[in-house]
Amino acid sequence: MHDYADFFARGRDALLEGKAVHESPPVEGGTRWGASAVLRPTGPVLEGLTALAASVGETADPGHWVHGPETLHFTLRSLERHRRVVPSDDPYRLAYAASLDEAVAGSPPIRIELRGVSPHTGGVLAFGHPVDDSLVSLQKRFAQSLDRRGVGAFESWVRDRWYVSLMHFAAPVTDPKAIVAWCDEHADVRMGLAEIKAAEIVQPVHTGVGIRLETLERAILV
Repeated sequence: MHDYADFFARGRDALLEGKAVHESPPVEGGTRWGASAVLRPTGPVLEGLTALAASVGETADPGHWVHGPETLHFTLRSLERHRRVVPSDDPYRLAYAASLDEAVAGSPPIRIELRGVSPHTGGVLAFGHPVDDSLVSLQKRFAQSLDRRGVGAFESWVRDRWYVSLMHFAAPVTDPKAIVAWCDEHADVRMGLAEIKAAEIVQPVHTGVGIRLETLERAILV
């Protein structure tokens, strides 16, 4: 499991050293913001995450992507390069959907405790701490299902850090000290336990001022 304390320290140092990077709107064929499998928190935890994102957004320069309830999520797996349109009969989309259905069959809801935030070179995130092995089991089953259908090559590494991005930098960061100070203040904030009862295939859409996630497919965890 990833060392979150080390991640926090390295992200903090990088921002203070002026190493921030920022996002550009998705482009056709770009490696960022393609269709992905995600888990979306709901209820009071989502409300808490939304409030935190708004709070850190108030410390930052204009132009950054401060994420709201339509965007906040855990990424289970990135699936492909960005496409502005993914038709309902697209063979890759159908394969992703079948793989997700197969992976979630018989899986219980995923429980993740949201606790702590961190700066990093691309923005600010909230840490997720799975309370059991259900998430990793789902991750493995989904990878195997994708591979059986020949559509699992895009993401070749295995995620071992779970988080929800609160804000992505999308403009120069002129006052990194303010963002770091906010993260220091909220380093141990507790947002509660998320019980996630669905997994989704989503397509990120640039709104002009940020990103929202359009649901392409949805599978229920029971």
